[in-house]
Amino acid sequence: MVTVEDVRRLTSKFPRSSEHLIRDRVKFRVGSIVYVAFSRDETIMGFGFPKEERAALVAAEPDKFLMPSESDLRFHWVQARMAALDEPEMRELVTEAWRMAVPKKVYAAYLKTLR
Repeated sequence: MVTVEDVRRLTSKFPRSSEHLIRDRVKFRVGSIVYVAFSRDETIMGFGFPKEERAALVAAEPDKFLMPSESDLRFHWVQARMAALDEPEMRELVTEAWRMAVPKKVYAAYLKTLR
């Protein structure tokens, strides 16, 4: 099972990423765009995800992924149960959510630092 601390370690390496505590919920943002947010009890992680692909993701693994609340359906967003995620999967989901939030040139520069 991954934790908020695992996500924090990953996101601390992302350019333009910042952590905020809003109404007792940990959220990670790029500017004003939230790309990862946790439930108050930190058992659910919401993250940026393409709207057109989320129904398939949830249908494929309903024990792991959840549709966002009705008020969040308009956003590129989906949720995951933290207990069902492993470290590599969390890294992929969070990195892709961050990639959706930053300008392409920032992501391209970040990739160059990984080589």
